[in-house]
This record gives sequence, structure tokens and C-alpha cells, in this order.
Amino acid sequence: MKGSHSQSQAASRRRRCGWLLPLLVGVAFVGEIAFLGRLDMSKNAAAVESWTTSFYRLSSTWGADAPPGSGDDDDECEERLEREDAVPYDRDFERDPVLVGGAAKDWNRCSVGCEFGFPASKTPDATFGIAPDPSVESILRSMESSQYYSENNINAARGRGYQIVMTTSLSSDVPVGYFSWAEYDIMAPVPPKTEEALAAAFISNCGARNFRLQALEMLESLDVKIDSYGSCHRNRDGKVDKVETLKRYKFSLAFENSGEEDYVTEKFFQSLVTGAIPVVVGAPNIQEFSPGEGAILHIKELDDVISVAKTMKHIASNPDAFNQSLRWKYDGPSDSFKALIDMAAVHSSCRLCIHIATKIHEKEERTPKFMNRSCSCSSKRGTVYHLFVRERGRFKTESIYLRSDQLTLGALESAVHGKFRSLKHVPVWKDERPSSIRGGDELKVYKIYPIGLTERQALYKFQFSDDAEVARYIKGHPCAKLEVIFV
Repeated sequence: MKGSHSQSQAASRRRRCGWLLPLLVGVAFVGEIAFLGRLDMSKNAAAVESWTTSFYRLSSTWGADAPPGSGDDDDECEERLEREDAVPYDRDFERDPVLVGGAAKDWNRCSVGCEFGFPASKTPDATFGIAPDPSVESILRSMESSQYYSENNINAARGRGYQIVMTTSLSSDVPVGYFSWAEYDIMAPVPPKTEEALAAAFISNCGARNFRLQALEMLESLDVKIDSYGSCHRNRDGKVDKVETLKRYKFSLAFENSGEEDYVTEKFFQSLVTGAIPVVVGAPNIQEFSPGEGAILHIKELDDVISVAKTMKHIASNPDAFNQSLRWKYDGPSDSFKALIDMAAVHSSCRLCIHIATKIHEKEERTPKFMNRSCSCSSKRGTVYHLFVRERGRFKTESIYLRSDQLTLGALESAVHGKFRSLKHVPVWKDERPSSIRGGDELKVYKIYPIGLTERQALYKFQFSDDAEVARYIKGHPCAKLEVIFV
């Protein structure tokens, strides 16, 4: 009985003291208001906001550490994260646009504030050529092969002092390829093939640093009839319209002057326009540029010429085989081809400005005001994670949320799809693609990857291997920033 009485007294003391904490908080709050009353009015709002925000952030931290079942519901968590993580950037590019020197404006619209050509009194963020000011980033832009112009090699360009490289390489900072929906009518109907010769060739540089002339000679020696309109091995009058001429042939010798990754010029894309099956000597990764299965023939080395010649003869004499090689013209190209060509729906100069603006904001995101964002919140069903997503070719990001029991690739894709559908989002390529492959209002997620990857990494190398990797990435990257490609 005595022990029981002592326990009762202790419980009574705890109850009497339990109300002291909120009382003390209230007294402190009243004291704070009294103190603020002695400040001038211009400082009151900032002081109150600072004080209440710090108190709120402390309570948010408690919530994040609380076990599942003791926190807010998901909606409250999302509202809280939307509010707390909305840290303003010092640089608003609509008011203070990206400035690029050394070139004139050559685009119509861009999703980020961007100016080419501005008063000399302003210091640019970047400039074409080597910048004399070390605070200004230097830009190299070239569509020439690095096998002929060694300075276009990405590592060589970095060594010369270029911070931003723009070449045909998909590994460069801002690729500038030869392809685009606007420039090439890739989905044009297949015209009648009326020429007796199997293929047409337009080769004018007879001193190319590869085996393309030997390949042409070998094809001819294997009874593949070729009409040559260029300076090399010419047997037809070269004063013709190239595209109109190619329309009459079943094959086009799209022989580049160098075998460099991603160096794919108009020779290839004009072949696609005309429905002349490209026979390629050039980029070792040319299959990544193929619009469909069996749509191109690739001569990787001279030993391949014999088998390619045999395939050409088979396709030329077999209407079903020929139609199968051009199936993509009727069914539409592959998603991988669309994802590649869609990149050029946003002008390279705009993509340059997006790249620069992204780097500027990423630098600011390493400061305490961004590092201290909540980025996650404990709900009654688990932890809610805040992520930011944008479409490739856009600058602005949108918020999405995933709960700890939904950290899967499927849930991520579903959340991204749902968010952009709710915004009635129109993909950046909608006005650029041929009408036959624009589709309706649906959105199809092709790839999701971290912002900051090169196009080569995004399109062909990066892949979340499994759901566990998705979970690790989201947990390990607070307020993760992702990019999505829609096809």
C-alpha cells in the first residue's frame, strides 16, 4: 500500500507539471510579441516570419523522426513539404536572364530567360570562344568531326579552357546534331523506285580518312550497280537536286568522311526522308540512330561489304523484304528514335541557356538555405519524399511525392505521368513532329533520370536497375531533381 501511495503521488506531480511546458511556450510567445512591439514596423514581419519558421521547422524535424503512425496524413505532409521546400533562388531568370555573348539570337522561344546580344556594359554568363574574363564560361560550338578538327574532342576542348562544349557528340554538354523534325521531312511517303541502279552515292571528298571509297569499289565489284553523282567515282551528272534524286533509288550510300561516334550528317537523314535505305559507313553506333528494326545496313569494316551486298540484292529483288525495311514509315519510328530526334525540337541555343541556368541554380542548391530543406515528412503510413521533375527541354520543375512504401520505378513513372497529366502538359516536341506521329493528348513516359546527365547517358546508359536502386537514390538525394522524356 505504501508503494502504491508513492506511485500515486509521483503521477500526480507529473500531471501538475505536464501543463507547465505549453504555459512556458505561451509566456515566451507573449514575451516575443512584446519585444517585437518595440521594433519598427518594417522589421516586424521579417522577425515574426523568422521566429515562427524556425519553430515550425523544429516541429517538422520532430515529425520526420517520428515513427510511422504518429505523423500527419499524406496530404498534410505534401502541403507542408510544398511550403517548406519552396526556397526562392537568388537568381530569377525571368527578371535576370541568362546572358550569352559572342553570337546573335537564333531561336524563337525558350523556357528560360535567355539573351544573345546585349549591351557591352553587361557581363555575360558565358560566351562563344575563349572568354578573357575567368568568371565567364567559354563555349565551343562546332558540327565538324573531331577526327578532322582535334579541338572538337571533348577532352581536348576542356584542356583548352572551354567549360561548355557543343558538338555532334551526345556526350557533349549541349549536343548540336544534324537531325531535326523541322529540317527533314523524315515521315514523307515512300516514292516509286524507278532507277535500274540499286543505290545512289554523293561523295565529293576523295581523301576521307576512312575506307568509304574502298567500300564503294568493293560493292561495284560484287555487281551492286551504283550511280555516283559526287566528285568521287562519278558516272552520272552531278548537277541534280540530291533529295529528289535519292527518291528514285532503293538504297543510298550514306558514307561519312569519318567514323566517329554520333557523327551522323545529312547524308543519313536525307536517305530516311526519301525512303532510300541507308547503307552506312561512319559512326560505329549508327544503329542508335535507326528508326526501326532492319531500317539501315551498316558496313562496320571492309569485311562486311560482301554480306551487305548480298542483303542489298535480296531486298531489291524481294518486295516484302523491301517493305519490311521501311515498315517504320507506315507504323511510325521506334520510341528510341523519337526520343533522340525530339531533343532537337528545342533549339540548341535554348538548350545552352537551360544548361547554364541549371548549373547556376545547382551551385546555389549547395548553400545552407537549400541544404536545410525538409525534403521528407513522416505520415501515418510512412515517410513522404518530395521530388522535383521537369521535361527534357524545359527549365521549370514540378513537385511530385512518393511514400516510403512506393519507392519503385513503376510508382515513380505513375507519379510523374499523373502530375503532368493533371497540368494538361503539352510535350515540347508537339509542334515539331510530323502530324502522323504526334499522337493525341496522351503522355507516354520513355525515360526518367537525374538532371545533369549528358544526352548519351540519359538515352543509352543510365537506367535504374531495380526498385531497390530507385529507393536508394530517392533516400540518398533529398529533394531529388529528375528529368523525364515523353514520347
